[in-house]
Amino acid sequence: MVDADDKAGPNRQHRRVTPTVARGLVCALLALGPAQAQAPIDLRVALVIGNAAYVAAPLANPINDAKAMGAVLRAMGFVVVETHDASKAQMQAALGEAARLLKGKNAVGMLYYAGHGLQLDWRNYMVPVDVELRRAADVPAQTIEVQAVLEAFRASGNRMNIVVLDACRDNPFAGSASGKGLAQMNAPPRTLLAYATAPGNVAEDGSAAGGNGLYTQHLVNELRQPGAKIEDVFKRVRLQVRRESEGRQVPWELTSLEDDFSFDLKAQRPQQESWEKSFVVEKADWDRIKESRRPDDFFAYLQKYPSGSLAEQAQFRLDQLQQAKVQVEPGTDGVRPLPSGTRRFALGDVLRYRRIDGFSKKATEQLYRVTSASADRVEFNNGSRVFDQMGGILRNRSGDKDPAHLLAPADIAIGKRWRTAFTNTDPDGTISNNFWEARVVALEDVVVPAGTFKAYRVERQGEAKPANGAVMTFRTATDWIDPNTMQVLRTDSFYRQPGKGSGTISRYRTDELVAFERQPR
Repeated sequence: MVDADDKAGPNRQHRRVTPTVARGLVCALLALGPAQAQAPIDLRVALVIGNAAYVAAPLANPINDAKAMGAVLRAMGFVVVETHDASKAQMQAALGEAARLLKGKNAVGMLYYAGHGLQLDWRNYMVPVDVELRRAADVPAQTIEVQAVLEAFRASGNRMNIVVLDACRDNPFAGSASGKGLAQMNAPPRTLLAYATAPGNVAEDGSAAGGNGLYTQHLVNELRQPGAKIEDVFKRVRLQVRRESEGRQVPWELTSLEDDFSFDLKAQRPQQESWEKSFVVEKADWDRIKESRRPDDFFAYLQKYPSGSLAEQAQFRLDQLQQAKVQVEPGTDGVRPLPSGTRRFALGDVLRYRRIDGFSKKATEQLYRVTSASADRVEFNNGSRVFDQMGGILRNRSGDKDPAHLLAPADIAIGKRWRTAFTNTDPDGTISNNFWEARVVALEDVVVPAGTFKAYRVERQGEAKPANGAVMTFRTATDWIDPNTMQVLRTDSFYRQPGKGSGTISRYRTDELVAFERQPR
């Protein structure tokens, strides 16, 4: 538990910083808002493959899925290279044509594949219709590895890549695979990877009468919505598929995208509503449902605000009320994060942290014992510190927060981004509005007094705007989060605030976990 302060007050450690450095930080924080949509000059090329006519295990819907995707992508300005019931040679030829069209154009490249797929030794393969797989050694020779598409896109110099794999149907080639479904992959730079269901699980093909597979049906519908951003599209699809399948199928995305993107050609450079104004609207809706016991209320909230300031809290609450029926299989790193909705604290848990001032190097230790715990609220040391079950701060020495100051998201993976906002009321009654953006940038080893952990590194930046119009506080922080407990293991934080005259005042510190004594769950 990192006891984050939410204002820079007169009794805290300060250092003066030059105006040049302060201006640089301000410029960096001006980039907190969402990136603008793509420029009109984008070339868009999509490789669309639908394979259904397998001798051993024909499928009902991949051809329909591919045709529907091809049509909607053409309407959105994509040049589409499309092939159905393709042999390996035909799939390779189609990939070569897409790569030729993309070469050197700084373009947006996309792969959509519907059909059988399998994993072997942490590699994912698309299965042509002419395969005769009798053993694992046949897989690389007779199929197309997804990595080959990613390599072709990389060699073409694309500025953005989108890979959609509706290829997790259970199939008769399981004896040639090394695991169920598809394997988890890290997204290469400037790439979004979208799976029809979580790694290590299988998707529903749908009935012939339905016309499309469950995943593609909702993806096509979302792509047709005006102005939707790329990450919002896939978040809404995930939500709808999960709801319709009653949790048996939950789509999965991994992203390393730096820029925003809209499939809608008419959605160029939209007017952005200020974060502060949008948060007021989101929070009013949140306050109406936050005590609800109905999963549908949280489905509706997330459908409306898929990337909102309270989306992580809504996802966590939904997962408390209705756990998904799939479990994400670990990747090559062996990491399987704590499922969203799982309580992170129990009565009697003890946390000890060490705080080191970055300037004086003075260290102090803090002990927190859970003295009360419910599904939503966790009190430490008889209420002097209050968190929610996500580890978000509701009260600390710098005041009460509404909603919680979110430190760890509902679930975690490399590339995940989220926003959080809250109002802080400090003990003297001063009110400030706080806004943070965070992104998971790496999975790496971190050493703290509690031990050595493989943890996700999260980069955060934000600002505090006092309600009385006083100067803003600018902040940056790096967190390391243990995926097994979703506990913050270490935080390096650096706060700057304009001071008197032309300088600034600053504070730098490290908080690191000394011990986490967990009661039996």
